[in-house]
Amino acid sequence: MNTQINEIADGIYRLSTHVAEVAPPAGFTFNQFLVMAEEPLLFHCGMRGLFPLVSEAVAKIMPVERLRWISFGHVEADECGAMNRWLAAAPQAEVAHGMTACMVSLNDLADRMPRALANNEVLDLGGKRIRYIDTPHVPHGWEAGVLYEETTHTLLCGDLFSHVGGGPSLIEGDILGPAIAAEEMFQATSLTPPTAPILRALADLRPRTLAVMHGASFHGDGEAALCGLAVYYANRMAKLAA
Repeated sequence: MNTQINEIADGIYRLSTHVAEVAPPAGFTFNQFLVMAEEPLLFHCGMRGLFPLVSEAVAKIMPVERLRWISFGHVEADECGAMNRWLAAAPQAEVAHGMTACMVSLNDLADRMPRALANNEVLDLGGKRIRYIDTPHVPHGWEAGVLYEETTHTLLCGDLFSHVGGGPSLIEGDILGPAIAAEEMFQATSLTPPTAPILRALADLRPRTLAVMHGASFHGDGEAALCGLAVYYANRMAKLAA
């Protein structure tokens, strides 16, 4: 395995490791995103076993010890398994997440106390502005949330739009079809009445880039893609209710 590095928006780097053994024969990518700024931020920590590869990739962009902020969508091994290894490697780094994640899990799991963020709170990284948005149970996990980088209009959307395969780092074509195909395969999303409204609220941000944790990232009409995903889940909810 190796971790590929690609800049998907100005100063936002996708660090992608393709694991052929997951969802064969296509395989599955595990992606982290490094937001370069005066106070750099890493979104997704990766699993502990991937830390040597991913930290080596970060070191090709900047010294790992410069890392100031660590965040992720929700508490799962592929999102925060290596969290404490990053904290050890970057002595000034802090984990930043929503209040629910900190209260329920991270105040205990993190080797240093995390920074609890309110819904829509903005972290000024110096050159980049990161807004934290609560998305409970979307796609899954009570503590789920996403980050929106305001200067590049990039939505760091975690497991939303996940799809299988290695593929390119950034696409401008259809991302909704592959995401729906993966959802039909994995059934990974928690379907609740707020699922579609939360996706529509994210669409209102009109993101230009969707930084996707599993699969290619997307550049284009993020509003339309999110609205399409909302329609898909609303239809699934209606079928369940019928």
